[in-house]
Amino acid sequence: MTKLALVFSTFLATSLAASSLFAQWPGPSASVIPEARGYVAIPNAAVVPDKKRIYLAIYEATRAAPEPKQLVPALNMAGFALNAFATTGVPQGNAKLVIVFRGPAVAGILDEVFYLTKFGVANPNLKVLSGLKKAGVEIFVCGQTLAAEKIDPKTLSPHVQIASAAQIVMMTYQNDGYAVLNY
Repeated sequence: MTKLALVFSTFLATSLAASSLFAQWPGPSASVIPEARGYVAIPNAAVVPDKKRIYLAIYEATRAAPEPKQLVPALNMAGFALNAFATTGVPQGNAKLVIVFRGPAVAGILDEVFYLTKFGVANPNLKVLSGLKKAGVEIFVCGQTLAAEKIDPKTLSPHVQIASAAQIVMMTYQNDGYAVLNY
């Protein structure tokens, strides 16, 4: 066997072995918010969810979904966090999550009629908003954005509370020790 053939054979064998390792990953679990990204438990991971820890996070939702049929990134990631905690046995009460919408992300919290009128498709975010609310997530929208964009509060999902300003919500929860996650 030539040296080049030996190198190629070794490379091929190593590649196949590596790909078979990846094929053994378990599937993602999304038991709390099935529409959001699922969580894959990683064996021997360095940092894993702690069942005794209280997790405090505020998601600043500023980005709209890339496509109207997709979830607003902040909703997807808040759902992912709840799915991760459930998969690893963290009690649901140990996740204190808040989402505050402002800017382009506000389109994702329009009720079904107004979303359908604006985008021509059903709002994929509504079921997730409902699930997050049931899981205890606090959900706000910036009143200043609504006023500046002339958005009628009656056009929004009933799962969202109107705050005076996203900035005030952010400062309030940060002062209480919440980690800030921007999406």
